[in-house]
Amino acid sequence: MPSVVASEPLRRSIREKWRKIWTKRSLMGLLLGQFVSLLITSTGFSSSELVRRGVNAPTSQSFLNYLLLAMFYGVFVVRRQRPLQINWYYYLMLAAVDVEANFIVVKSYQYTSLTSVMLLDCWAIPCVILFTWLFLKTKYGLRKFVGVAICVAGLVMVVFSDAHAKDRAQGGPNPLKGDLFIIAGSTLYAVSNVGEEFIVKKGDRVELMAMLGIFGAVISAIQISILERNELKDLNWTAGVVLPFLGYVLAMFLFYSTVPIILKICGATLLNLSLLTSDMWAVLIRIFAYHQKVDWMYFIAFAGVAVGLVIYSIRSKKEVETAQVAVATDKQDKREDEEAAMGNLTRGSTTVVENQSSGVVNQQPSSVTILPKQDSYVATSHHGN
Repeated sequence: MPSVVASEPLRRSIREKWRKIWTKRSLMGLLLGQFVSLLITSTGFSSSELVRRGVNAPTSQSFLNYLLLAMFYGVFVVRRQRPLQINWYYYLMLAAVDVEANFIVVKSYQYTSLTSVMLLDCWAIPCVILFTWLFLKTKYGLRKFVGVAICVAGLVMVVFSDAHAKDRAQGGPNPLKGDLFIIAGSTLYAVSNVGEEFIVKKGDRVELMAMLGIFGAVISAIQISILERNELKDLNWTAGVVLPFLGYVLAMFLFYSTVPIILKICGATLLNLSLLTSDMWAVLIRIFAYHQKVDWMYFIAFAGVAVGLVIYSIRSKKEVETAQVAVATDKQDKREDEEAAMGNLTRGSTTVVENQSSGVVNQQPSSVTILPKQDSYVATSHHGN
């Protein structure tokens, strides 16, 4: 009996610690991270199918995505009829970085091997950590770095398992140029993710998507007219080309719509760590959809990346308390803004009433006649007569 009584407080303490560590925000961030990872896997397969059919128009694929973002989210921004919360030129710079990141990364596949792309794509993670630390003042503890290291180690295992592959042996027509492309593209991706995280935490997600779509579509259209005009003119638009195009656009639209939510909940670092699992999901699709055999190290790598994500997502007691303070501060700021708005409205109404009253008072002397009655003066209005 005493052991049962003693174990009950212990179980209660474990449950409380578990709830503090695994908050709804952490679990939501992990689930959404894997959702966008599957979306990236879908875009990869769509792009591969387009390349297999001789289509080489990366900017055109991005243009349709930006156009859809502008049309869908732009409607909500226009209906609000309120000024932008972030200056428009920030959105312009962010869109330029995002468009060129997509273009450079897709372009790198023409010069280097898929394995090199998988390895060098990890460069975005230290870039994101550095940029968020410098510009967003994000603090990283030892556990965060351990989680990042395990995730990267898992992906490196995938690269080593591909070391004997034909794709690795060939290395592409110009590996050095391709490697420089993927490093530059990963850096731009990091800048784009950190910029989106800053905007989504300071501004509005719908406004971000609308403005990113508008400026991204404009920049992509200009780039298409310069680089891909002849490619689109000679393209034979069959069902085998249109369907992968539409699949790519839909997956990218959902990806861009979900990314700001992850950035607001967990930040850019967890987003990039989650995207590492896209290669693992691609392996599973190869196994079950195409019945291809893969190396056993893939499964260990997948488990390693999953463990790294879990370790990174676990929130310490200090982080939970900081998040609670931030939420309380946001609520307090919102309440103060609402009170200030109500105060302004009340003062505006009072001013209008006072102006109207003063107008009546000012008009009364012009409509009043002073008549003598014995030794006193009686004021009567013309309307009273």
